[in-house]
Amino acid sequence: MHVEILSPDKQLYEGEAQHLQLPGQDGSFGLLDNHAPMIAGLKEGIVKMRTQDGEQEYEIKGGVVEVLKNKVMVLAE
Repeated sequence: MHVEILSPDKQLYEGEAQHLQLPGQDGSFGLLDNHAPMIAGLKEGIVKMRTQDGEQEYEIKGGVVEVLKNKVMVLAE
């Protein structure tokens, strides 16, 4: 799946990932390829991502995630 992680001042990541774990407002959740469309609020925590290059982590203070047509966009604070 294609992933973009954006903060107000810069793009933190853009590329392909096999798995994404996000700190949702109602609890942590994961996304895999071809996930159903969704929008969810995010709370402060760590975004964990598995890519072909290995594991990556990004600390966020909250935000929103949108999943649509195998593209994930994380708008993070």
